[in-house]
Amino acid sequence: MPGVISRLYRGDINIDFVGKRKTWYGLSMFLLAVSILGLALHGLNLGVEFRGGSVFDFKRTPGSSLEQVRETVADAGVHQVIVQQAGPNWRVTTESLKGDEVTKVQQTVAQKYGIQEEQVSSQVIGATWGGEVSQKAWIGLVVFMIAIMLYLSVAFEWRMALAAIVALVHDLVITAGVYAWSGFEVTPATMLGFLTILGYSLYDAVVVFDMIKEVTGKLGTSAKMTYTQAANNALSHTLIRSLNTSLVAILPVAAILFIGTTLLGAGTLKDLSLALFVGMIVGTYSSLCVATPILVTLKEREPKWQALAQRVHAKEASAAKAARAAKEPVSAGSQNVTTTTTEKRKKR
Repeated sequence: MPGVISRLYRGDINIDFVGKRKTWYGLSMFLLAVSILGLALHGLNLGVEFRGGSVFDFKRTPGSSLEQVRETVADAGVHQVIVQQAGPNWRVTTESLKGDEVTKVQQTVAQKYGIQEEQVSSQVIGATWGGEVSQKAWIGLVVFMIAIMLYLSVAFEWRMALAAIVALVHDLVITAGVYAWSGFEVTPATMLGFLTILGYSLYDAVVVFDMIKEVTGKLGTSAKMTYTQAANNALSHTLIRSLNTSLVAILPVAAILFIGTTLLGAGTLKDLSLALFVGMIVGTYSSLCVATPILVTLKEREPKWQALAQRVHAKEASAAKAARAAKEPVSAGSQNVTTTTTEKRKKR
C-alpha cells in the first residue's frame, strides 16, 4: 500500500479516466436524475428570506425542546412553524403574521417559558424582498457563467469552456438535489456557498485543462500517442494535486458541518457548510471524470486528432503484427528440431 501511494504521488500510476468515460457518464446521469427527481418531488426548502414570513428569536430555557416550542407557537394560532437552534437561542420561522398576531405569539412564548415579552424579538420579512434576492442571485449566476465562458475561450479554447460549464451545471444540480432530499433550508448563506463551489470547481478544472494543454501542445504528426492518451496522461499527473487540494479544503468544511452544527447549533453555518461540503466533493469528481472526458470527446472529432489517432493505431497494429511474426519462426524451428530428433531415434 505505501508503494502504491508513493507511485501515486510521483505520477507513475496511469489511471484510465478517459477510457472509462461511459462509466462516468452513466454515474453522472444517475446522480442528475436523482437530483432532478428530488427537486420535482420536494423542491427546495426556501428560507424566510426568499418566501417571506415572520421570525422570532428568544433564549433557550432549561427543559425546552424543539417539539415544545413548536407546540407553544402553534397554540398562538400559527399554522406554519419551523423551529431551529441558533446558538443559545431558539429561532422560530412562521408564515407572514400581522401586528396583533405577532404580539400574541410573543405573549404566549413569554408566558410559557417565564421570560419578558420584550425578550422575544420579532422580525417580519416580506416576500418582495425575497424575490429581489432570488432575482439578483440568478443574474449573478448568469453573469458568472458568461464571464467564465469568455475567459476560458480566450485563455484556452471554446471546447474547454463548454466542458467546464457543463461540469459547473452538473455540480449545481447535484448540490441542489442534496438540499431537496435532505430538506435543508436554502438561505442567502446557501447562495454564497453555491457561488463558492462554482469558483472551486472551476479552479480544479482549469488546473487539469492547463496540464492537458501543455502535454497535447507537444504532439506532432510523428507523435507516439493520441490526444486521448495524452489527456489521460496529463490527468494522471494532476490527480494527486487535485486530491490534496480537495482534502485540505473539505476537512475544515466537514468540521464546520458535523461539529459546528451538531454541537454548537449554528444554523447559518449549516446552510453554508452543506453547500460547500457537497459542492467540493462533486466538483473534484466532475473535474476529473466529467469535464476532461467531455473535452476529449469534443477534441476527438477534429480531423487533426483523428488523423493522429489513425497513425498511432496503425503503428501499434504493425508493431503487434511484427512481434507475432518474430515468435512464429522460433516456434516452428523448435518443432522441426523435435521432429528430426524423433525420426533419428526411430531409425536406430
